[in-house]
Amino acid sequence: MFYFWFLVAVFLGILEVITTNLVSIWFVISALLAMGVSFLTDNLVIQIGIFVVGGVVLMPISKKLYAKIRGKGAKTNLDRIIGMKGIVTEDIENGNIGEVKVDGKRWSAYADTDIHKGENVEVLAINSVKIKVKRWEDK
Repeated sequence: MFYFWFLVAVFLGILEVITTNLVSIWFVISALLAMGVSFLTDNLVIQIGIFVVGGVVLMPISKKLYAKIRGKGAKTNLDRIIGMKGIVTEDIENGNIGEVKVDGKRWSAYADTDIHKGENVEVLAINSVKIKVKRWEDK
């Protein structure tokens, strides 16, 4: 049964790499646990139990640890500019790209309306290396 659990762990590991969403990592670890247990007993029920219970127990524990490490609602360097105020440095015309300075950095920007140089804008979204903006409205 050692080889069976090894193949299960490899298959789930490949699946995890393909999805990149921490979908099966818990069961990769539990398959490795079951593989270790297979050295101690040939009882398949115990091995499957270790596999299932291990995966189910690891899932909530890991999510809590991940939330602590990452921080709840912490924005990355990139998405922290969403909602920030910027200034247009090159005219933005509907359908054409202009330029906006936000947080000391220049971004290629687009908007649904024409916005002229010197106007203040709010960052709505980031799309690759461009940002979507709209005219700043005092709140």
